[in-house]
Amino acid sequence: MLIDVPKIKDRVAEKSELIHRLQGELHKAIVGQEEMLSRLLVGLLTQGHILLEGVPGLAKTTAIKSLAEALDTGFQRIQFTPDLLPADLVGTMIYRPSDGSFTTRKGPIFSNFILADEINRAPSKVQSALLEAMQEHQVTIGETTYPLEGLFLVMATQNPIEQEGTYPLPEAQVDRFMLKVKITYPQPAEERKVLDMALGDAPMPIRPVASPSEIAEMQEVVKMVYIDDQVRDYILNLVRATRRPADFGLKELEPLIDFGGSPRASIYLGTGSRAVAFLAGRGYVTPQDVKDIAQDVL
Repeated sequence: MLIDVPKIKDRVAEKSELIHRLQGELHKAIVGQEEMLSRLLVGLLTQGHILLEGVPGLAKTTAIKSLAEALDTGFQRIQFTPDLLPADLVGTMIYRPSDGSFTTRKGPIFSNFILADEINRAPSKVQSALLEAMQEHQVTIGETTYPLEGLFLVMATQNPIEQEGTYPLPEAQVDRFMLKVKITYPQPAEERKVLDMALGDAPMPIRPVASPSEIAEMQEVVKMVYIDDQVRDYILNLVRATRRPADFGLKELEPLIDFGGSPRASIYLGTGSRAVAFLAGRGYVTPQDVKDIAQDVL
């Protein structure tokens, strides 16, 4: 099949203006942290769930909240705590004594954007309830299964330095996140700007600049971005090298790898590299796009 890459590039350019508007709104609240903001947009463009890990005070929650404010969609922030119950997340059945019936009260998971703040502070049964929503785009309340919104994205944060009273995420759930992004400290010049903003006037309000239909259109264009067969083979070889390093002349890495990437990692590398190419204004994926996203996927 003949691929019209120039036509795809034109479609990408057509939708890039919306991305520029989103980035402009995000920069009203966030100074620096370009990689984190880029990864949030990758998750948005691919509907891939994101786990942000970093010490407190690095604007993880602010970035996610700002993205939600810049989009004209539903948003729920859920503070994960040790006493959180699955019903607090997905909802429950409420008994009505007046007529002896039960009614369903849906939980905060029924929204477009879910901020799971400090996700590793909730017990495993709550994490399992979130896992069903992330994997199946549906939740079960009582004996009834309810579908979630068409645009559904979980963005979670966790603090790596305080392990007391936390419940480490099982590998099965970490694997459901498309990206695990480690947030680092800002550069000195960026931190000075943060200080100036905090000591100055009130920050500019973030305006919604995109609707769900516009987001869906961007996601469809991202799916059109061309990936050559050689780049696809490169993705597969990269993931296979994490499973059998010796086959690729990397025997010295075997003691450093407990588990290799799953087939889901190959899919995430493909979809994620398409989004990276889209953000760069291209209609095709290069090996460098795969490299740029590989560390956060793997």
